Amino acid sequence: MTSDLPLDAAAVLELERQARHQGTGLTLQQLDGCWRLNTTWSRQGATAPKASSLLLRALQASLELEVDASDLRIANQVSLGPLQLRFEGGATLLGLRPLLQFSFSTVQLKLGSTRLLERTLAQPKPQRMPFFALIGMGEDASWLCARGRGGGLALWVKDPAVQR
Repeated sequence: MTSDLPLDAAAVLELERQARHQGTGLTLQQLDGCWRLNTTWSRQGATAPKASSLLLRALQASLELEVDASDLRIANQVSLGPLQLRFEGGATLLGLRPLLQFSFSTVQLKLGSTRLLERTLAQPKPQRMPFFALIGMGEDASWLCARGRGGGLALWVKDPAVQR
């Protein structure tokens, strides 16, 4: 991990304050990769219960962003051994802060390489689209911090083992 990784809610809230005033300048290319969930905080910045963060890490909760030309694909997944629950769809980067607005179009349940279930998901109305307000990224692009539509804060660490 890097020395500039924000380790507490106060540091994340300060990054958010700066992002609201100055933006982050993050680009699609900087977001490309697999991001492992590291820490979550409540809307007000209170640390989430340790059990919650431990469970999400144990389930290998991750956010995958893949840039193809000017198109952005998003996947969110959790895994328990060979069992994987994965949501996939498209995303758009909007504004200077920016907002990563997304919509999942499919959900899959896999056991190893065997697909047990795949369903198409209904698209939300434009005013109900989920998003992450991007707060900041490490100088070496090793971490990413954002606030979700529901108000919670999340810190992801880039998985160097997943290369594109």
